[in-house]
Amino acid sequence: MGSELGVPDEKILALEGYGTSPLYDDKERAALEYADAITLSDRDVDDVLFERVRTFFDEDAVVELTAAIAWENSSSKFNRALRVPSQGLWKRKDGEPKELRE
Repeated sequence: MGSELGVPDEKILALEGYGTSPLYDDKERAALEYADAITLSDRDVDDVLFERVRTFFDEDAVVELTAAIAWENSSSKFNRALRVPSQGLWKRKDGEPKELRE
């Protein structure tokens, strides 16, 4: 999905290291850290993180971002419980662009 929105492959592949990767700006890091804090059971959105997110996103955008994260988490749990296999949309096959595989 990200590549269809114009996100370069190298940025998608560097996602795991978003916290230190020069490919991500401060706004993206805040959004990704927020997503991690919502998603990972051993984390929480503390006041410092929430305020940092709010420096980059207005109230409507925070609600939309939170809803998108929650939806993806719910969808993931739903699919896992019902044994719905991955569609493999997150990964390139043989390094070729998705549009060439279709």
